[in-house]
Amino acid sequence: MKKFLVIQTAFIGDVVLATALVEKLHLHYPGAMIDMMVRKGNEALLSHHPFINEVLIWNKKQNKYRNLFAMLGRVRQKKYDTVINVQRFAATGMLTVLSGAKNKIGFDKNPWSFLFTRSITHVVSSTANTIHEIERNQLLIAELTDGTPAKPRLYPSANDYDKIKPFQSQPYICIAPASVWFTKQFPHEKWSAFISVLPATYTIYLLGAPSDIDLCHAIKSNATHPNVVSFAGQLNFLESTALQEKAVMNYVNDSAPLHFASSVNAPVTAVYCSTVPSFGFGPLSDKSFIVETKLHLDCKPCGLHGHKACPLGHFKCALTIENEQLFEVLGR
Repeated sequence: MKKFLVIQTAFIGDVVLATALVEKLHLHYPGAMIDMMVRKGNEALLSHHPFINEVLIWNKKQNKYRNLFAMLGRVRQKKYDTVINVQRFAATGMLTVLSGAKNKIGFDKNPWSFLFTRSITHVVSSTANTIHEIERNQLLIAELTDGTPAKPRLYPSANDYDKIKPFQSQPYICIAPASVWFTKQFPHEKWSAFISVLPATYTIYLLGAPSDIDLCHAIKSNATHPNVVSFAGQLNFLESTALQEKAVMNYVNDSAPLHFASSVNAPVTAVYCSTVPSFGFGPLSDKSFIVETKLHLDCKPCGLHGHKACPLGHFKCALTIENEQLFEVLGR
């Protein structure tokens, strides 16, 4: 039996997109044992995943390197045939090299890549050469499978679906209004204005983490729509994903909930403020839309990950997006 380890210890959305590798490996090696390594806090994404044997959890926030070496011991005990490292940082590069695996695969930008069995060129996406993250990651396993990427997939459990079932009796729209980065987040007053013009026949569900409770409260308070419910801090990752799956539409920023929607092929509209889809992190659902400002702004994009504030102070990339752009996708 072949044993694979996929390493993706970055952020939530990155882990979701890396599940495409698990899907592809399982398709080509249905009897293989596939494990995945993630940072502590992201393991709940992979609960009940039918193709993942074990989720290895690296606590990076406390005793980072002590925990890394403890993880290395576990990895060596597992005797993997192949370690596939999606990360480009030294810590996981060292772990890959010392894993004891016969095949050690990763990107050439990892400082330890010169000791990998196979080092893959990390292709940078651009407007002239757009490559999605799942296509870029698929290059790591192309020789083991083929060149066509699978789609990412999350698997909410029966309990997750039971939790959200009472909220699905009427047509509803989900909005995930938050982002870690200010310049990637559609302003809360813009969300409120948009919600206010939505038909009262829809229930509007606001999704977010406990840290987003105040944001969602502000959006709900300033919207005139009669049926707005905030689930911020009340639903976990997979429960939120289960709710998104049957929504009439999911409105998201360029952030993790975008990839949650893609992982269950839910209809999604992604609002891009300071970033652009050509960075390679766009929606993958069959029914998906992208909304951006209609203005040509020389300052957009201003960075891959966004900023804590607009570098030029005007935030036109977000403030000039119109309600009609968001509303018109409902009829498509």
